[in-house]
Amino acid sequence: MRAPHEVHAAAAAELRAVDAGRAALFGLRLDRWYADLHAGLSAVYPGRPGQELLLRLVGAAARAYAERDPDLHRLDQERTLAPDWFQEPGMLGYAAYADRFAGDLQGVREHIWYLRELGVTYLHLMPLLLPRQGDNDGGYAVADYRTVRPDLGTMADLRELARDLRAEGISLVVDLVLNHVAREHEWARRARAGEHRYRDYFHVYPDRTLPDRYEETLWEVFPDFAPGSFTWDDELDGWVWTTFHSWQWDLNWANPAVFAELAEVVLHLANEGVEVFRLDAIAFLWKRMGTSSQNEPEVHAITQALRALARIACPAVVFKAEAIVGPADLVHYLGSGARHGKVSDLAYHNALMVHVWSMLAAKDVRLASHALQALPPVPTTTAWVTYVRCHDDIGWAVADEDAAAVGLDGWAHRSFLSDWYSGEFAGSDARGLVFQHNPATGDRRISGTAASLVGLEAARAAHDEAWVDAALGRLLAAHAVVMSWGGIPVLWSGDEVGLPNDPAWAQEEGHAGDNRWAHRPRLDPAAVARLDDPTSLESRVFEGLRHLARVRAGLVHLHASVPAQVLGPDDPGVLLVARRHPVGTLLAATNVTPDHRPLGGWRLRELGLADARDALTGERVHLGPDDQLWLRPFQAAWLTAPPPP
Repeated sequence: MRAPHEVHAAAAAELRAVDAGRAALFGLRLDRWYADLHAGLSAVYPGRPGQELLLRLVGAAARAYAERDPDLHRLDQERTLAPDWFQEPGMLGYAAYADRFAGDLQGVREHIWYLRELGVTYLHLMPLLLPRQGDNDGGYAVADYRTVRPDLGTMADLRELARDLRAEGISLVVDLVLNHVAREHEWARRARAGEHRYRDYFHVYPDRTLPDRYEETLWEVFPDFAPGSFTWDDELDGWVWTTFHSWQWDLNWANPAVFAELAEVVLHLANEGVEVFRLDAIAFLWKRMGTSSQNEPEVHAITQALRALARIACPAVVFKAEAIVGPADLVHYLGSGARHGKVSDLAYHNALMVHVWSMLAAKDVRLASHALQALPPVPTTTAWVTYVRCHDDIGWAVADEDAAAVGLDGWAHRSFLSDWYSGEFAGSDARGLVFQHNPATGDRRISGTAASLVGLEAARAAHDEAWVDAALGRLLAAHAVVMSWGGIPVLWSGDEVGLPNDPAWAQEEGHAGDNRWAHRPRLDPAAVARLDDPTSLESRVFEGLRHLARVRAGLVHLHASVPAQVLGPDDPGVLLVARRHPVGTLLAATNVTPDHRPLGGWRLRELGLADARDALTGERVHLGPDDQLWLRPFQAAWLTAPPPP
């Protein structure tokens, strides 16, 4: 479906100063992606509003293309030729708050060496655009999409950082908050000032009639912080939709002007050097009476149109869906049916994270194996973002039906996990903190660094080396699972040196009411300095993770286009994940228990791995007299067939 003449004319009007070759290239991209752009917009804005929006967007894309730096144009060309760049097994992510990692954006530039030492190719800097003053949800209450937080630097500093990262093969990832803006954002200020154009940017109601009807099927995200989903505002003289906090106003995506505004933000930030956009709170964009107003079909149409627009102007850019939803809903964020492979390029694998922690606490993989086997397939052109933990709390997203299938009570298991990771369960050495306890449902989410949750904090305090070894084994086993899944594994800042919970988390201004700041510690220079001592715990953690990443980078089996197939389990303590690549099969076997556990020779022979080599150790497999490969406590083995002679 080629773009019609009037669409090409809208682009040509913005490309007069561009040489003929580059203008022709834009036209080719426009024709290639026009059908996706048109289909996405038509599903949400039919008729004349959609056509007017389309012409505005194409003009904006052409302007952004004309203004794009030469090195970004080159990156666009490279990634057009290698569209699977983000699926490569050499990808390794790192996520941090810029200030807590290195002080400011200049400090991040000075720490690029550190990221390269670890093997990082993807750097997610948490919200760095200007937020409202005071409470701002960790930066997710954006007051200006085109201004960097003054304490971090300027937009020019961000552009220079992106350029330096790009030169070292590291892609910059930035949050784009799509669902809401701060009450102090210009659009909200102008709405409060009585400008009807901007009032229509939000969901505003004169009384509680409609809000009460919506509330019947909505659920509260932060019941402790912000009960309800609507807030009365005197200046606005109305009830405004506020899913998360009273000072975060939900945008009205039914208004095409909102789409245009955010699309132009994407193009602007892409030209500043942002390569990956984390689409924050994307599940909540579309509101529909009688539903939870999450995961509505229009969300995927909106994302498809945004992605198509980016492919036209800046194809080096990819989108990552921050959709922490059930598996049946999650697959649609990567594209299904007519939108197969046309929505986001990346999505968080929240289920994998939850089940990693569940396996380690229960010392049993049966629930995880069942739940992960049931995940629907995703487009082979997309990739999961996998992680042991992130900046957020851990919510125990264990489905009752999955638990029942393996003989567990879902509520009881979720309660056990909260008890275990808060250290309340007898025998637990975890030191997590309960976050957002909901007495009505029994829901208790958990905050904590990886080191504190696996028991390293407690073991170090006890000066017990055997205890430290066991906790370190759990930590590396957890990361081995997420690194062998494919996609982009992401480390949270501080976990690579085993930092515990920050004991002073509540003492910083604005943090006392949110214990998630306990697992967002500042990167300790003293801990980094101890990396020079190979006997230090920091060095053992860092080198263990770096080894996993280096081995991973050399295994074509871990390309994200190859699906992960959960097998068995043959032994309740060993997670088995096969990846069947044309060069052969890789079997990732992870012992999640403190005991030796067997892997049967019959399984290896079935997979063509009788003479396998463990890529992590370089050693050939040796079966015992009992025809078993015995895995050490918390051992991960990545077994591949030897290459043909």
